[in-house]
Amino acid sequence: MKKIKFLFSLLFVAVLAGCSDDDTDTAFADNAPAPLNVSASFTIAQDNTGLVTITPLGEGTTGYDVYFGDGTAESAPVGIGQKVTHTYAEGQYDVKIVGKAVNGKTTEAIVPLTVSFVPPENLDVTINNVVGNPFKINVSATADYETFFEVTYGEDPSQEPEQFNEGQVVTHTYNQTGTYTVTVTALSGGTATTVYTEEVTITNPLVLPVDFEDETLNYTITDFNGNVSEVIDNPDASGSNTSSKVAAMTPANGATWTGGFLTLDEPVDLSTDQHDIRIKVWSPAAGIPVLLKLENLTDANINYEATAVTTVANQWEELIYDFSGASMTDEYHKIVLFFNAGNPGTGDTYYFDDIELYDGTEPTELPLTFEIPTVEYTWNNFGGAIGSKIENPDMSGINTSANVGQFLKTAGSETWAGIAIPMDEPIDFSTMQQVKMKVWSPIAGATVLMKFENMNPHDTSVDIEISSPTTVANQWEELTFDFTGINNDNDYQQIVLFFNYDVSGTGETYYFDDVQLSN
Repeated sequence: MKKIKFLFSLLFVAVLAGCSDDDTDTAFADNAPAPLNVSASFTIAQDNTGLVTITPLGEGTTGYDVYFGDGTAESAPVGIGQKVTHTYAEGQYDVKIVGKAVNGKTTEAIVPLTVSFVPPENLDVTINNVVGNPFKINVSATADYETFFEVTYGEDPSQEPEQFNEGQVVTHTYNQTGTYTVTVTALSGGTATTVYTEEVTITNPLVLPVDFEDETLNYTITDFNGNVSEVIDNPDASGSNTSSKVAAMTPANGATWTGGFLTLDEPVDLSTDQHDIRIKVWSPAAGIPVLLKLENLTDANINYEATAVTTVANQWEELIYDFSGASMTDEYHKIVLFFNAGNPGTGDTYYFDDIELYDGTEPTELPLTFEIPTVEYTWNNFGGAIGSKIENPDMSGINTSANVGQFLKTAGSETWAGIAIPMDEPIDFSTMQQVKMKVWSPIAGATVLMKFENMNPHDTSVDIEISSPTTVANQWEELTFDFTGINNDNDYQQIVLFFNYDVSGTGETYYFDDVQLSN
């Protein structure tokens, strides 16, 4: 009996001891102090994204609430040893860290955070003159850590900077010649910037070809021996010359070797394959000798001349002069003209225009008729399409011309297969903004897509396209593509054609001809 009582006593003491330990643990938790040394560490991404990694710190905590201090309403709960990320704009912030103890006690700490962006790096700016317009430039730029760019062109101090993005090309047209400072600023998204400047000189020298259409050029014709010359409105805008301005020359009545000369700002370049000079003339009579002489700027003894004879009266024609025998090393700045050369003047007036170097080929330009043998077409094929010039396979209906363009859409070619034909100069959409084209399709309902692109460099953001369906099969019809509102300043120089667009090729052939501007 004594042993049993002793065992019971031990069990009773053990139970009492157990109750005492539980009470002690609860009391310890209830009496735990608030968290100590509450703070945070920050890791800021150095890529101008504003991404910040926040690591709460403290002693005696079971977790944290992070208040970002940038107006974000909700806090972010963070466990012990964990992190939270948040994206900030550039600036200074008070980040509040609330440490929480096991008994609910809290300790707050305000930790200052400064987010600053690094300036953009590796800024690379490209400034190019636009071919065909000496007053226009293209500007583009790339950089690391940039959000966008701003450019000022140095012409108008009050003009607001123009904004653009990487991969975008912006253009500017100056009002007059001069040297301007182009400033491109790469912005980081904050206050840090990187700036690039470049001096751009806008010149507009009088060089070949001369067409008398540019009001900013000096077309002064220096007359001698009683000759009278001036630039006037075209008195006969028909036939081969529909331009607005031409030069008029009236040799002195009764005088011989009376004429005038244009002084170019740069010498005539005869060093290439272009050894001929072509000029449009209007004469009141056929059989009139027209002498063209190239002359040195300061030494009249350095010259070379050639003569051509008019073949028609009272209409425009082209005269071609062979200068292959001229010196390739001498410089010729003066273009001297004598109408009815060597004969006494009769008081008649002659007109001339479009003085240009000529290599025996004609420029690729609208209209595309495929009838001029000296035009060399460039066929830029893509997607499985093949373009070429061929004899008209169906000389009937509205198209009995000898030659046409062929569009072969090879079997399995892409739905976007096409051909691009570059022009030698930008197309002038200033007065006519519709394009007509004769087409021959093996099926009706085939979508014909016409697109215009600029060149050098090609800015895809200004591409413009119009589609029109064919309505008949196996015969010629004329389609109209209405580009009303097209921006002529975009210098569209390449025409792109797609036949049966959005459908894979099956080896079928289409034909097109007489691509021309129209109203």
